[in-house]
Amino acid sequence: MWGRAGRAGAETVGVVLASLGVYAAVAWLGYLPHPGFQLPAIAAGAALFPLRRRFPGAVLLTLAVLTGPAPCLGPVTAVTAYAVARRTVPARRLSRLLGAAGVLVVVSATLAAPWGDPRPMPYGLALGLLLVPTAVIVPGLVGTAYGQQSRLMRALRERGDAAERARRLADSEARMHERSRIAAEMHDLVGHRLSLVSLHTGGLELALAQAAPELREEAVLARRATRDAMRELRQALGVLGPLGRDTGPDMLTEATGSRADIETLVAQSRDGGIAVRLDWTGPDLDLRPVRVRRAVQRVVREALTNVHRYASAAHVLVTVVHDDQEVRVTVRNGAPSNFQVTAEGRGTGRGLMGLRERVELLGGTFDAVPLPSGGFQVDARVPAEPGDAVVVARSGSTPTGPGTTGGDVPSEGLGRLGDDGPAPAGRRTVEAVTLAFGLVALCVLMVLGVGFVYAALPHRHSGPAALPRLGMTYQEVAATGVLDNAAVRAAATGHEPPRPAGAAGCIYPFNGATESRPGGLTVARYCFDASRRLIAIDRFTVPSVRDAAPWETP
Repeated sequence: MWGRAGRAGAETVGVVLASLGVYAAVAWLGYLPHPGFQLPAIAAGAALFPLRRRFPGAVLLTLAVLTGPAPCLGPVTAVTAYAVARRTVPARRLSRLLGAAGVLVVVSATLAAPWGDPRPMPYGLALGLLLVPTAVIVPGLVGTAYGQQSRLMRALRERGDAAERARRLADSEARMHERSRIAAEMHDLVGHRLSLVSLHTGGLELALAQAAPELREEAVLARRATRDAMRELRQALGVLGPLGRDTGPDMLTEATGSRADIETLVAQSRDGGIAVRLDWTGPDLDLRPVRVRRAVQRVVREALTNVHRYASAAHVLVTVVHDDQEVRVTVRNGAPSNFQVTAEGRGTGRGLMGLRERVELLGGTFDAVPLPSGGFQVDARVPAEPGDAVVVARSGSTPTGPGTTGGDVPSEGLGRLGDDGPAPAGRRTVEAVTLAFGLVALCVLMVLGVGFVYAALPHRHSGPAALPRLGMTYQEVAATGVLDNAAVRAAATGHEPPRPAGAAGCIYPFNGATESRPGGLTVARYCFDASRRLIAIDRFTVPSVRDAAPWETP
């Protein structure tokens, strides 16, 4: 929640800073329209911007109305248009929304032009037409492209997930059929042979009861061993049967995996000469699913069986910790004697492999490692309430269940496909930098658009300079560029008409003398009274002296 709030705050601060940058640039150029309205409009945009996801249409249209008289709000409107276009799926609805926002920008800019700082309405219309592409159309098109890409990648990810689930289900079904086939063949072949051995051993027991009574006990032991082998075979066939279902004569009772059952296994091992101790923490497992209890019983049984085979002289500690989340089973034994290791070897490890598969079928973890002291430890963690559809994890992958990525496909690969998934940080960074550069470019275009429109606006001091008129003071006439010229005064001496009555002095500017015909100049005379006010403007022609060159024709 805090991460989402921080991200929203950072986005709001970013667009507000962009709007303030446009405000500063336009103000520096001297083309800021309605200066008193700009900053309140930016503040209103900052308040509306966080609501763009909850009320996308209303926020976009409101910002469009404010952007017309306040072009500095353009960055906020542009980012809002991008976000709305990215999340709006129906193309027709999106086109109508963007079109309405563009029309509102043009209308508000046109109507606001004469307000406050009077400007002709055509210039407001031109400003609105320049703001529409930068604040609405271009961000909307970019947001539409990004939104379509995100939805496409999300659809591809879902399709890939569905294909992966279908593949896992097919693999699981094929594995289940193969297990069933192996179990059937083993039962038919090995079971038949063991039945024959048991039958012949029983006959041998009856024959030895009278022929050699001292050998009868050996026959009894052989028959019992055959019976035990038959029972072990049925239990092994239960492992090879369909996933999530075991078979066997003594594997589906209510006591399987309970505390009493584990205590019985420990007691049997203790009777067999093993120094074993049970440490149980937590409630009994009688209310847990059968799969969990059976897995716990199998782990303890297989571990104690290995101790009998390879470390019968070692001390053994069986620990069961049961809580609301999981059941942890740990069987730890001391170091075996050198004679046992040499005579029996370390075994093939197939039993531990079977335990690992059984535990991971339930979504748990299994670990069997030798200890630095020379002993061995088996550690299994089984979920107290496993899911309904747990798939065997591959080597080097994680056990999968409902809601997980699963299979051999890396979860980070799927995260790259859609925006709704956990996209990598690198992709988010690249996208953020790209959008930031795009926002900066739009801000530059907005500043240039405002400057382009209002640079062509006629100002008060534009146009030709005002001409002198009667009644102006000498300073006002001089301010128009009319100043006395000595050369023109000399040319007018002796050729000017009489000065008007009341004239206290006259000036003869150079810009009032023009050549009207060959051999003469038109001279302007500006006469002032005693109070230095212009009372007369006269124009007359004076002759000019010109020497003709010898080669010129008179």
